[in-house]
Amino acid sequence: MEVHVKKIIGLSLLMCVAAFAQQNRGGGGQQRGGGGGRAPAVGGGHIPSRGPAPMRSSAPERAPSRAQQSAPANENHIAVHQQGHPDVPHVDARNSKWIGHNTGRGDPHYQMAQPFAHGRFSGGFGPQHVFVLGGGNRERFWFNNFYWDVAAYDYNIVGDWNWAGDQIVIYDDPDHPGWYLAYNPRLGTYAHVEYLGG
Repeated sequence: MEVHVKKIIGLSLLMCVAAFAQQNRGGGGQQRGGGGGRAPAVGGGHIPSRGPAPMRSSAPERAPSRAQQSAPANENHIAVHQQGHPDVPHVDARNSKWIGHNTGRGDPHYQMAQPFAHGRFSGGFGPQHVFVLGGGNRERFWFNNFYWDVAAYDYNIVGDWNWAGDQIVIYDDPDHPGWYLAYNPRLGTYAHVEYLGG
């Protein structure tokens, strides 16, 4: 009788652990947006087939490099345009629309004195090149021996990224020379990143 009770307790514990793991699948951090048994509106593993279209704007303005800027950058927030969507730049999983990438070349948060100072990334772009973050933090992270940093203005976007395990997809930024867009399929958010070399 005692062995039978232990088996039942063990099986119950195993089922609880499995249910908890199923509920929290996707790794560290809370997923923004989505929920409710249907496909999430943002994230959930969705990867857009292409990056954002370029904005139509005036000629780029030259600004001091990030090292020369005196005032600290603000956080990058956008107006929530739809229920279940975050207040940071993201991709709508239902139509692959890039939300929050509409500032154009004149945005002072993404100006560089010397774009592509460390060369250009050649490891692959878009959904056919899904990388796994290998470590680091917002100031310096890596995957496959490629090194990057996040734009200071976008630090708040990457606060819940798992730097040692999240998937990431790189897209070219058509509007901000020297920057790329790092997209996190788990959360559906993206940030401006600078390639530091490989």
